[in-house]
Amino acid sequence: MYHNRLIPCLLLDNGKLVKTVQFKKPVYVGDPINAVKIFNDKEVDELVFLDINATRARKSPDFAYLKKITEQCFMPLCYGGGITSLEDIGMLFRIGFEKVSINAAAVDHPELISEAAKVYGSQSIVGAMDVGKNLFGKAVVKTVNGAHSTKYSPGEYAKRLEEAGAGEIFLNSITQDGMMEGYDRELISEVAGSVRVPVIACGGAGSLQDCKRAIDSGASAAAAGSIFVFWGVNKAVLINYPDSSETAALFAASGD
Repeated sequence: MYHNRLIPCLLLDNGKLVKTVQFKKPVYVGDPINAVKIFNDKEVDELVFLDINATRARKSPDFAYLKKITEQCFMPLCYGGGITSLEDIGMLFRIGFEKVSINAAAVDHPELISEAAKVYGSQSIVGAMDVGKNLFGKAVVKTVNGAHSTKYSPGEYAKRLEEAGAGEIFLNSITQDGMMEGYDRELISEVAGSVRVPVIACGGAGSLQDCKRAIDSGASAAAAGSIFVFWGVNKAVLINYPDSSETAALFAASGD
């Protein structure tokens, strides 16, 4: 049985911490290193950092800057963005990341996940998928910040990632991203029901109860951005995270 986790998902854009809505219009919300220091004090389960500009700009991960982040972080870290080679993955582990999230590169080159899993262990390799709608309103996996549609349905692609060797699936809903209206529970159920590895659900949390509903829908972990960087109806920027007693009570509650 997997331990349920509540994971802040932080977006990087040219060294800045930002938040998007449906993968568009990034809004500046602070300095990543300052956020890490606050999350250290909050004793979060783990952190996910995604560089939203690296793949689109065809840039490799900014290892020098990412090392500054890992030097300040006292919790498990996962990174995604611009990863295209085994060398990139090895460097990320050497500078202090415990997991890597492989997204766009895995669509055309699933062998990258297979090779990385053989070298570093599948528990360190996260297969990431961004899901949006095609012209016919059907859910499909997309890449490059949702700009490119693939031929894969969510469940089909999740199986592909698992078969390639991913030890975890990071499932992000483009439609729900930043909306704070709740996760796409049907999407979570579809993907979680298609694989045996843990699924991290992301996109749509507006409350801790939404996170609980994601777990009830089959996710092993709930990742979120807005609820951990905004506060109140006016969305004032405030890095926050519930204390351990609150999360324990949340996940102990019965599903609805």
